[in-house]
Amino acid sequence: MKKNHFSLFTLLLLATAMLTACSDLLDTESEMVEFEENNTLNHPTDSVYSVMGIVNQMQKIADRTVLLGEVRGDLVTTTNEASSDLKRLATFDFDAANKYLRVSDYYAVINNCNYFINHVDTTLERRGRKIFEREYAAVKAFRAWTYLQLVINYGEVPLVTEPLMTEQKAEEAAAGERKGIEEICNYFINDLTPYAYVKTPQYNGTVGGRESEYFFIPMRVLLGDLCLWAGRYREAATWYHDFLGDKDNPILPNVTNYVRWTNPTEFKRPMSNYDFDNDLYELLSCIPMESRVFDGEVSDLKNIFNSTSQNNYYYQLTPSQSMRTLSADQVYCMRYEYTNMIDTIYPPREGMTDDIYIGDLRFSTNFSMSSKRQDKYSDYNSIEQRINKVIETYVITYRRTMVWLKYAEALCLAGYPESAFCILKYGLCNENAELYINEKERADAAGLINFNETSFMRSMVTGIHSIGSGDSECNMFYFIPMPEEGLETHQDTVNWEMPRVEELIINEMALEGAFEGNRFFDLMRVALRRNDPAYLAERISKRNGEIDEALYQKLLNKDNWFLPLK
Repeated sequence: MKKNHFSLFTLLLLATAMLTACSDLLDTESEMVEFEENNTLNHPTDSVYSVMGIVNQMQKIADRTVLLGEVRGDLVTTTNEASSDLKRLATFDFDAANKYLRVSDYYAVINNCNYFINHVDTTLERRGRKIFEREYAAVKAFRAWTYLQLVINYGEVPLVTEPLMTEQKAEEAAAGERKGIEEICNYFINDLTPYAYVKTPQYNGTVGGRESEYFFIPMRVLLGDLCLWAGRYREAATWYHDFLGDKDNPILPNVTNYVRWTNPTEFKRPMSNYDFDNDLYELLSCIPMESRVFDGEVSDLKNIFNSTSQNNYYYQLTPSQSMRTLSADQVYCMRYEYTNMIDTIYPPREGMTDDIYIGDLRFSTNFSMSSKRQDKYSDYNSIEQRINKVIETYVITYRRTMVWLKYAEALCLAGYPESAFCILKYGLCNENAELYINEKERADAAGLINFNETSFMRSMVTGIHSIGSGDSECNMFYFIPMPEEGLETHQDTVNWEMPRVEELIINEMALEGAFEGNRFFDLMRVALRRNDPAYLAERISKRNGEIDEALYQKLLNKDNWFLPLK
């Protein structure tokens, strides 16, 4: 790998035996070269080509990971120009013709992974190190991540861990027993744990301008996600903490990627330091996308979310009323120092130059809309929309601030709501733990919230809510609600606080992670663990401000949350 750039298309040497059988699960008319079933991958070149071939397959499901999470959530809504496929996703009217429901694309990734895992020669060593250990672990992570996306979208799926080389085998697998979310997660927790600390491969080269180091799934973060979905919350918190607090490479939330007011007397336009396209510090992993169809899969997200010359400026998705309301409901706080005094200032909630400047400012820096002068016969839309988060060259799988929020969710559900809230309001470090977490919780949480800190880490710590809502540590309106009357025991207090802190975390995930493909799955995770379908149904059916009664009734049935597996 001596070139500075490669396309995944040219590296695709590992074949898939997956094609559309009568079940539409598997594809058997592949134009790719098909290895013999007993062929062993025993050369470094084989390894590189095979791993990048899997990344090529992941490109086909990349846009879907965003759209299935956003279109079915409550933060965006479809426009009149949206495709019928997107409109049907938004109303949960699923049909086999919908291009976003093609399950065989997921199994193509899985079958490539299975082939590699079963055929790579893991015994080869050089200078005491297993040559293919990193690739082997990376491919296991690709497979587990793809299965997680598959099962949270489809509810129950066949678990296939052997490569399928014939149509008969594919049909047998499609007809096999289906596993639910918890079963799939528990299987892959066991599968990945032995490789939790194996480093990812290092290749020279880029795709879409991104270095290959970003193409691989961080194993401990994935284990945290699997545990979170499986209801193993303390284990989830342990994996997240272990990853974020790595003594050699601590992962801090990107609080420098902020937007805020700077003048306490003038509120015209906030200062934004938010730059997703160039912020590699925030990015942990992604699926790289090509710039030309000839090289591989080109993302269509830009044309769906934004006005472009390709779509005549007619965008298909736009922020919903729920997104606007959630953002405006936040209370922005400024810490202001003057003449040796410190005060807090709260910007006005009326009279702003634009309503999107009320409350949290992340929405305003990621979204803009402008009018264009043109005659009434023009083929172009007179309104131009831009969502800055939508990037053509890659689709995010993990970024650091969102991992911190998952860590907060896991801590809260493990019984440590004050520790979780500390991440939101103050930033979790040893000093803040002493100040803002009660003594019993600190003792019980122990190693889950303590870090081997450096002075750099301490200087960078601040609450994630501050990224868009100012100096949250000073905000008297941002707090854990307390019961009107004292509760008898510490555990009673914890039980009372947990769902309320959980709600603050889920809101923060929406403010921070909007338009990235998280929202529907975050709502579903809460609704499933509370066994409360109305939690999801109410929010999604009110995405446009008023309840859609037909959609609400549909979503009270959990079976309607999942895509049909044909």
